[in-house]
Amino acid sequence: MVTVAILGVGSVGRALGERLIRVGVDLRFGVRDPASAASKLTGPLVDVPALLPGAAATDAEIIFLAVPAPAALAAARSAGSLRGKTLLDCTNPLRWDGGPIWAPPPEGSVAQALAAAFPDTSVIKGFNHFGAEIQRSPELATGPADAFFAGDDPTAKAAVMDLATRLGFRARDAGPLRNAALLENLAVLWIHLASAGGVGRNFGFQIEEQP
Repeated sequence: MVTVAILGVGSVGRALGERLIRVGVDLRFGVRDPASAASKLTGPLVDVPALLPGAAATDAEIIFLAVPAPAALAAARSAGSLRGKTLLDCTNPLRWDGGPIWAPPPEGSVAQALAAAFPDTSVIKGFNHFGAEIQRSPELATGPADAFFAGDDPTAKAAVMDLATRLGFRARDAGPLRNAALLENLAVLWIHLASAGGVGRNFGFQIEEQP
């Protein structure tokens, strides 16, 4: 059984947690205030432990980073040593001006900033280009939503993609970590369509071949 920690108990963290629980993952949440976070863990998450980030990450093989992008580096550092672990960056650096605008750090993407800060950690970008509705339930009218993953460690990326498949997504290899910027921009497109574009939030992306 894979052990997973989710840093953050916002809508994204909780939605991913509900999906992970359904497939029998050993799950825990890492938060700054466990007592406060526990009140947000209801329904299928009621028995999932809320721990300080370091305690949550200690035994985790994969750590989901599900916090606002400006807090990503601080949240990862709060988890203690990440040597040999896989850090799955689900964040998007955005600002708002009549719609979402990509606002990356100097490294080119949040994932690349994390990789620079944690050179002994396998950073993968993914689960960022759709909202909590799809993270909680990836089945679309024509099949599962595609989930794209970028990263430079093929073993870590394969493990994350295998987990995504178990969760009901159609996992897609989006190439090296430099393509994390493309996934953040794909998220900008999703958010634009979901908000200013008037499509609503209950959709995901799919690659479909011509007949």
